[in-house]
Amino acid sequence: MKSFSPADLSDRDNYKFLIGGIIPRPIAFVTTESNENVLNGAPFSYFNIVTANPPMISVSVQRQNGKQKDTARNAIEKKEFVVHIVDESNVEAINKTAAALPSTESEIELAGLTPVESVKVSVPGVKESKIRMECILEQAIPLGKDNEACDLLIGKVVYFHIEDEIYENGRIDADGLKAVSRLAGNDYAKVGEMFTIDRPK
Repeated sequence: MKSFSPADLSDRDNYKFLIGGIIPRPIAFVTTESNENVLNGAPFSYFNIVTANPPMISVSVQRQNGKQKDTARNAIEKKEFVVHIVDESNVEAINKTAAALPSTESEIELAGLTPVESVKVSVPGVKESKIRMECILEQAIPLGKDNEACDLLIGKVVYFHIEDEIYENGRIDADGLKAVSRLAGNDYAKVGEMFTIDRPK
C-alpha cells in the first residue's frame, strides 16, 4: 500500500486521489437565481445528506482562484436554491450546464431544460428531474486557506417533489429513479447490481 501526506502532494494530485477514491458520488443539479433574475443551473458531485430531522442536505461549491461561483453567490444572496437528482434520462442535458457561462446567461436555456415554478421558494426548478428538493439556506460556510477553497452550502429542504412512478408506500424505487453517479474524469456510473445485508442489532 502506498502512503502519502497531502502536504507533500500538489493540489492536482490531492484532487485526483479524492475524486478517484471517493466513488461513486451522487450528483446534485442545483438551480439558483441571481438578483438580476437570471436562472442559473450547475451540477455538483460534492453532495450528500446532512440530517433527516430536519431534512438537510449539503453541496460543496468549489471556488475558482478564490472566486465564488454563481451557484454559491446566488444561494447566499437569495437564501434559496433547488436541488435535483441527476438520472439517466437527464444526465446529457445537465452535463451541458457545466459550461462556463457569464453570470448574465442561463445554463437552463443553453441545455434546453424546462423551468418549473416552486411551491415554497422563489427559485424555479426544472421539469426534467424525477426528484427535486426546494431548499432554504441554513448555513453557508467558506472553507480552506483564507476561506478561498469552497463554499459549503447547507440547505434545509422545505418541499419535496417526487415523480409518481418511482414513489410507492413511502419508498423511492431505485430501479425506477435510475440515478447516475460521478466517478473521476469524464466518467459516470449507473446503479449496478444491488444486494442486501442485514444490519446487526
